[in-house]
Amino acid sequence: MATSAIEQERDAFVGRLLKSVAGAFDVFSVYLGDQLGWYRALAEGGELTSAELAARTSSQERYAREWLEQQVVAGILAVKDETLPSSERRYRLPAGHVEPLVDNDSLNYLAPLFQLFVGAVRPLPQLVEAYRHGGGVPFAEYGADLREGQAALNRPAFLQQLPQEWLAAMPDVHARLQDSPPARVADFGCGFGWSSIGLAQGYPTARVDGFDLDEPSIARAIENARQHGVADRVHFQVRDAGDLALAGQYDLVTAFECVHDLSDPVGALRTMRRLAAEGGTVLIMDERVGDQFAAKAGDVESMMYGWSILHCLPVGLADPPAVGTGTVMRAGTLRGYALEAGFHEVEVLPIDNFFFQFYRLHP
Repeated sequence: MATSAIEQERDAFVGRLLKSVAGAFDVFSVYLGDQLGWYRALAEGGELTSAELAARTSSQERYAREWLEQQVVAGILAVKDETLPSSERRYRLPAGHVEPLVDNDSLNYLAPLFQLFVGAVRPLPQLVEAYRHGGGVPFAEYGADLREGQAALNRPAFLQQLPQEWLAAMPDVHARLQDSPPARVADFGCGFGWSSIGLAQGYPTARVDGFDLDEPSIARAIENARQHGVADRVHFQVRDAGDLALAGQYDLVTAFECVHDLSDPVGALRTMRRLAAEGGTVLIMDERVGDQFAAKAGDVESMMYGWSILHCLPVGLADPPAVGTGTVMRAGTLRGYALEAGFHEVEVLPIDNFFFQFYRLHP
């Protein structure tokens, strides 16, 4: 009997859902391997048995054995001889998988993406209640995994691309940051401080003030600046950047991947405009999404909607009154916010980046 069109559609959809579940298991298994140091041990130790891996990482062999087998079946690890008894099999991390899973300085380092995902699902019960009754979920409810995953994911780009590529797309700003008297930069929503540190490393005379209202993030930012030798020029504060005492002090004001999370983006942009000195510039980096909604928008936009429903929209709705922007903040939306905040021009910078779009706001 011929299969009907509806049955074909159903079967394809069932297959897609099963693949989604398998992918979710990959997310959490990679998280385990990263947190336990198993990938690094395999990268450094070569082919290891489950007992050797457990011994190297002070973990339990039985769990290591099951995880190693799962990782081979999932295509993440390789096994030398699958016919050997389980205690004798030797496992390895393929050479092409080392950089994404272990090299935290690489732009291809993706292990933090899995930690970020785990953090995003931490408050699922609160999310269900918010979806049912309204309101939002405060950022603090997402815990350390979300903070650490976000910071580690963006760290390589902030330390490598921010000064050399992104700011160089604004030649006048790039020149001012190298000029004297020393330029001053305000980094709005600085998190763990990697953007501020990247600015200080790229521009050795600049002075950077990082602002964030999340105390655990600022504590980590202060330590990161100390370890990278820029604590004399980078200062982090748990402080509302809207403090009038800060007005007009900065040659450059930056906000990296945070405007869409804010309950009051217009008010925040108005604050950034106020922070900028005469002739100063405001730089916004946010998600690269299409200019309008489309059903077949592609994998990147699909991912951005995923972050939005789990994290960015609930966080943005946690402090009423809130506009509820969400992760998928299109260029027209930001332009509207900026004009309402008093900027007279919004320029999309010609920076080629897979995930991010860059906006120069002219006060």
